Amino acid sequence: MSSIPNASFTKPLKYLRPHLRRLAWGGLCMLIYVSCWPILAWLAGQLIPAIGNGDFTQVIRVISISLIIFLVQKLAQFGQDTLLASPALYLSQELRRNLFRKLQKVELGSLEKLSSGDLTYRLTEDADRVGEVVYKTIQDTTPSILQLIAVFSYMIFLDWQTSLATLFLAPLVALLVSQFGAKVLKAAERSQKQVSGLAGLLGEAIQGLPLVRAFAAESWLQERFDQEVEEHRNARYRTLKLLALQHPVVGFIEAAGILAVLVIGTIRIQTGDLDAQGFSSYVAALLMLIDPISHLTTNFNEFQQGQASLRRLKDLEDQPQEPPDPAMAETLTSLNDELELNQISFSYEEGTPILNEIDIIIKAGQVVALVGPSGAGKSTIFALLLRFIVAQRGKILFDQKDITQIKAKELRKHIALVPQQPTIFSGTISDAISFGRKATNKEIVEAAKLANAHDFIKTFKQGYASRIEERGINLSGGQLQRIAIARAVLGNPSILLLDEATSALDAEAEEAVQLGLKQAMKGRTVLVIAHRLATVQEADQIIVLEKGQISEKGTHNELITKGGRYRELCKKQIIRDLMN
Repeated sequence: MSSIPNASFTKPLKYLRPHLRRLAWGGLCMLIYVSCWPILAWLAGQLIPAIGNGDFTQVIRVISISLIIFLVQKLAQFGQDTLLASPALYLSQELRRNLFRKLQKVELGSLEKLSSGDLTYRLTEDADRVGEVVYKTIQDTTPSILQLIAVFSYMIFLDWQTSLATLFLAPLVALLVSQFGAKVLKAAERSQKQVSGLAGLLGEAIQGLPLVRAFAAESWLQERFDQEVEEHRNARYRTLKLLALQHPVVGFIEAAGILAVLVIGTIRIQTGDLDAQGFSSYVAALLMLIDPISHLTTNFNEFQQGQASLRRLKDLEDQPQEPPDPAMAETLTSLNDELELNQISFSYEEGTPILNEIDIIIKAGQVVALVGPSGAGKSTIFALLLRFIVAQRGKILFDQKDITQIKAKELRKHIALVPQQPTIFSGTISDAISFGRKATNKEIVEAAKLANAHDFIKTFKQGYASRIEERGINLSGGQLQRIAIARAVLGNPSILLLDEATSALDAEAEEAVQLGLKQAMKGRTVLVIAHRLATVQEADQIIVLEKGQISEKGTHNELITKGGRYRELCKKQIIRDLMN
């Protein structure tokens, strides 16, 4: 995914609005904290001559006052840091929530192009870094700037001529920091890209370890991993090297500035324009500028790294979204008449049609099979029916209602999908079947019975409360598929979409799943994507798709008798009834 040229922190700051009161109290603590610095500089001017004169009483008095000021300052700093930490953490949290919400709406074609490892990194590390930058800006950068202003104002009050001399160094420091910052931004973007690549490879590797072992490809995978780790190390090292170079360069300029001020101050004392006490306060104030300058330099680099993270988050945020719901949506009831695809044409990329003028009429309660080679457009029809995508031309009508005029959630209540490889989230079996929907235990059990899953669920010690591990590793493929069928029929959908739900199963598991499917299909309109043609011979209508067009349609017997493309496909799969 490409970088976005501009990414402003203004938008994330909107998440701070609910915390304005807390921010105001934190700001008050910040002002108290900053105000203590000029006072401490003035007290230093009182203390140094007293020490030189051996005035013990004055030394004790100044130290006592200084301790009180220090105590007030540190309490204010504690209040500032704790009060401002919560809003910044809330910002990260809301930023991540908002991005995940948008991720769930990303257009299907764009979503399939995104790396899961890269997405994980963006929603965790990048979101955290943006939150940290905002926190640092509020909690550290802002008081550092205010400290510079307060302390330098006091220095001008003490001796404006000497203060003017120190100003000549400021543009040089600012120029160096900005130059380093630009390089740090580029280096940080490269580093974060490498981390995303590493995260993506890790995700693939962990999921594919059994396959890697089966092919004895451990050394190949290790080599790829080592290469990614090395590239990440090099990218990160370039960033750290820039940071390492910046600190001594800026530090040297700061040291040169302090020595120059000492020389100028000595001359000013000799000419009588400045007394020793004032100069002591001035030097103390000057030393108080070093820490905020150092903080600002570091924070600016972190800001640049945060800018790189924000660009990556904005890139994710700007991904094409699923078609929006209509303003005035039609209501929808169960399919009573027919489902119609009328002159449907669709392409993911202009000039490369996936579907071209598809006309299909499916009567309520019919079983329709979509067959044809890979890339013929079968899965695209499913995506169109679920309104993951919208056709460029033509309409899909659900009982004469255009599905683009129906809210997506309302539509999907009436259409359920059973994929070829079921994705079952970790949690209890009840959670997996209900899948975020409100359902009673009785409804869940009924759905499981309909899917032929109840019997094997009851063999578990905790029944429906038994836990499914990540990726369903403690269940067989047939068990997972039956849970997926139960999940699909729980809401009593009118239309069932089956994406060759038994192709990856052995004969025994397939028999159990086929029984579940047969029970689930009763009284519903069913569309089946079929690669194994033996499974669809009983379909009411078989539609053969080739290169995005319908080449044939009819029943199994009609198409066999016709002797066209379907008969060829059957012959290749050695369908037993071919010659009857």
